[in-house]
Amino acid sequence: MQNTFFMLKAGVLGAGHLGKIHLRLLQQSSKYELVGFYDANPEYAKEIAAEFGYTYFDTIDALIDAVDVIDIVTPTLSHHECAKKAITKGKHVFIEKPITNTVAEAEELIALSKEYNVKGQVGHVERFNPAFTAVKDKINSPMFIETHRLAEFNPRGTDVPVVLDLMIHDIDAILSVVKSKVVQINASGVSVISNSPDIANARLEFENGCVANLTSSRISMKNMRKSRFFQRDAYISVDFLEKKVEVVKMKDAPKVADEYAMILQNAEGVKKQIYFENPDIDQNNAILDELETFADAINNDTTPIVSLEQGTEALRVAIQIIEKFNK
Repeated sequence: MQNTFFMLKAGVLGAGHLGKIHLRLLQQSSKYELVGFYDANPEYAKEIAAEFGYTYFDTIDALIDAVDVIDIVTPTLSHHECAKKAITKGKHVFIEKPITNTVAEAEELIALSKEYNVKGQVGHVERFNPAFTAVKDKINSPMFIETHRLAEFNPRGTDVPVVLDLMIHDIDAILSVVKSKVVQINASGVSVISNSPDIANARLEFENGCVANLTSSRISMKNMRKSRFFQRDAYISVDFLEKKVEVVKMKDAPKVADEYAMILQNAEGVKKQIYFENPDIDQNNAILDELETFADAINNDTTPIVSLEQGTEALRVAIQIIEKFNK
């Protein structure tokens, strides 16, 4: 049963490419009242305010004081400082991924959120991708996972390694379905056009025996965002870009099979029937969904779908991958 719903006053820190999307969606949302925004570039901020009618605050503190929720869409280096300011004033925080620049910073935010009794969510938007949400409950104890996240070159984001820019999406999604601890990481990265790696491959080994092989590139000739999950009696493919899924399952073949049934027989004579499932995919705006489920978590006092702890674990694994590049 839901509690009484309160429209939450929200403010956005950072009005860049993604910040402008957050501003537009918060203004559209029935769960938030957009109070205004702050951006470090006052001339640019005034242009945005004039063009879209948003209220511009000339200091971070003034914006924090005026809202219930701070949506942090600033460069990663400033996430910790901005979130700390908001949390210590008793404000809930939505932080774009990656949560912070270092694991120590993230752990401090977790401790502060508990001390000040506020909620935090990290913007791992692929968790809200309709293709992933359609099959997430069908992914049970996968033992091999393969992901490819390839992007055409875009100068935006090249200030950080491709692992923090792209691969961290897949790291977070994998950690959300593999209920086991990462025990071994092997990785390699190549810098082609940037000062930090543009192509990376990582192999994660989990305590329960699951292995995940992740590949990311930001200098690809085409865009691709696919993950494949292999588990006992099932294969699940998720296309995050095209928002499509493929679920292939196996079951013991019936004694009398339909003439169109796909039957496999192994060397021991065991027969299995292959069948396909086509889960319904509800089209959505994933960014709006992540923001609105955060409002629900605040109003109903529940754990956000991507908690600060989960955002921290994704960052921890990402940094361990990056550290492997130099060994």
